[in-house]
Amino acid sequence: MLFDQLKTELTTAIKSGNTTGRDTLRFLLSAINNAAIAKYGNQSDKKLTEADVLDVIKKQVKTHKESIEAFEKAGRTELADKEKVELGILEGYLPKQISDEELKKLLEPIVSSGETNFGILMKQAMAQVSGKADGGRVSGLIKQMMTK
Repeated sequence: MLFDQLKTELTTAIKSGNTTGRDTLRFLLSAINNAAIAKYGNQSDKKLTEADVLDVIKKQVKTHKESIEAFEKAGRTELADKEKVELGILEGYLPKQISDEELKKLLEPIVSSGETNFGILMKQAMAQVSGKADGGRVSGLIKQMMTK
């Protein structure tokens, strides 16, 4: 399971003296544990799923991207660089993202269904995509395809 892999890689990072990897993985594992406890209570150790772990990683990635953007706007390049390194570590645990062409092929039938409500289209699209693409990319492509 991914959670066990993260724990093993944390141990490796600690032993090798990789402080950035160590700190990033500690923070991630803590966030995963907190999310599991919030969702499952005292059964969190037994009920934690791969999807739960991936959800937390996705949230962490989104937070890092927002931080990078904020730091760059503020002219704090040293902090933005640190966030970029941490983002790279986290993105290594996410499933591979599909290309825009593949995404368009998946979205074609959904957009051409005749539905005009963007919220319904997004819900159908995200169910179809199921973690293979970022919601922002999906949203942008749907809007672009709807205007054609």
